[in-house]
Amino acid sequence: MLTGCRNLFLIFASLVHRRTWMCKRFKPKSELHFSASAASFSLPSVSSSPQQRIINSSSFLHPPFSSAFQPPHCSHFTGPMELKETLQVLEQLAPLSLAESWDNVGLLVEPSKPRPVKTILLTNDLTDAVMAEAEALSCDLIISYHPPLFRPVKRLNQKDWKQRLAIRAVEAGIAVFSPHTSWDSVKGGVNDWLVAGLGSGQVSVLSQALGNASHCHKLEFTVRSTEELNTVMKELKACDGGTSLISTGTRADSSGIHASVLCSDSALTPSVQTLLQHSCSSQSLSILKLEKPPLPGHGQGRLSVLEQPVTVAEAVQRMKSHLVLSHLRLALGWGQTLESSVRTVAACAGSGASVLNGVKADLYITGEMSHHEVLDAAAQGTGVLLSDHSNSERGFLAVFRERLAVRLPESVAVVVSKVDRDPLEVV
Repeated sequence: MLTGCRNLFLIFASLVHRRTWMCKRFKPKSELHFSASAASFSLPSVSSSPQQRIINSSSFLHPPFSSAFQPPHCSHFTGPMELKETLQVLEQLAPLSLAESWDNVGLLVEPSKPRPVKTILLTNDLTDAVMAEAEALSCDLIISYHPPLFRPVKRLNQKDWKQRLAIRAVEAGIAVFSPHTSWDSVKGGVNDWLVAGLGSGQVSVLSQALGNASHCHKLEFTVRSTEELNTVMKELKACDGGTSLISTGTRADSSGIHASVLCSDSALTPSVQTLLQHSCSSQSLSILKLEKPPLPGHGQGRLSVLEQPVTVAEAVQRMKSHLVLSHLRLALGWGQTLESSVRTVAACAGSGASVLNGVKADLYITGEMSHHEVLDAAAQGTGVLLSDHSNSERGFLAVFRERLAVRLPESVAVVVSKVDRDPLEVV
C-alpha cells in the first residue's frame, strides 16, 4: 500500500512539473498600447474630397517576443538535436529581428548533409586559428558573434581569407551562425553586460528597438447598409488573397455603418482602389499609418545612472576586471581628473561612436572610436574609455554559454573558443 501511494505521488508530481513547464513555455505574449500621432499621407486621387481625414496613428500591436534574455534553467530537448532545433533556441534567446538593417545575421553556412549537433563552439571572430580549433573538436556548429560573411560574395576561392574559411566549414560539414547586433540589442545582452561592469544602476536604452508589424495600415470607411458592407469586405479580402486583411470592427449610427480594417503594405494600394469604387466609402475614407511599437529594454547602447558613483580611476579598474584586461585607453573629459566623480555612464560594445554621439554622460565605454570622435567627446567634458573593438564584446561569450547550455540537452557540449582574441594588443 505504501509503495502504491509513493508511485502515485511520483506520477502526480511528474504531471504537475510537466504542466508547469508547458505553461511557462507557452505563456501568452503581452500587449503594448500606443497613442495616435499626426502625420501626412498623400492620396492624390481623393484629395478633392472635403470629408477626408488622412492621419497617422498607432494601434494595439504585439512585440515579436515578450521575454528578456533569461532562459529557464531546464532543458527543452532530450537526445540529439537537429540544426533547425538549435537555431530555434538561438532565436528564442535573441530574435534576429532585433539586428540592425545593415547587418548580416543568422545561418551563414549550412552543410548539405544534416547531422546532429553535438558540439557548439562560441567565438567572437571566426579566424583560421578558430576554424582549426573547431575542426579539432569535430564541431558541428560555430556561433561567431561577428559575421564572417558580411558583404555579397560573387565567387568562392582560396585568395580571400573569409571565403577560404567558409569553404573549410562546408567541407567539414560545420554550420556557421552569426547573431551580432541582435545580441547587442536584446535585453540582457552584450550592452547590458558591458555597462554592468561599473556596478548596478538605473539603465535605459540609447537607441530604442522597434517591433515588427505585418499590418502597417488601418483603413476606416463608411457604408450605407449591411449588404454594401458585405460586398466591400468580400472585395477587400480578394485583395492580396485575403491573407493580410484583418477587420477591427463596425459601428452603426444615423450616417451609416462605420468599418475599419488592417492591411499590409502590399495590400494597401488594391484595398484603397477597391474602396474608391464605392461612392460612400470613397467620400469617408481615412488611411492611418501604424507606427511600429517600441520594445522596452531592447535596442542599441545603454545609459546607466549608477547607484553608487565612482571616480574615474575606480571606473578604469572595475572595467579592467570586468573585461579581464591589463590595459585600457583613457581620455579624460575637459575639466576631469582621475578623482572626478562618474555617475552617468553611456556604453556601446564594438565601435560605439554612432550610438554614443551627443549622449550626455560622465564617461563613454566602448571598444573603439576615431581620434576626432574622442576629441569631440572630451571637449564636452565626457571621458572616454576604450578597450579595442572585440575586447568590449568577448567576455559576454561565457555568459551566453551558460544561458545556451541550460536550454540544450546534456549531450550537447557548448565550448568557448580558447584561441579567439582581439588582433590588437599592447606591446
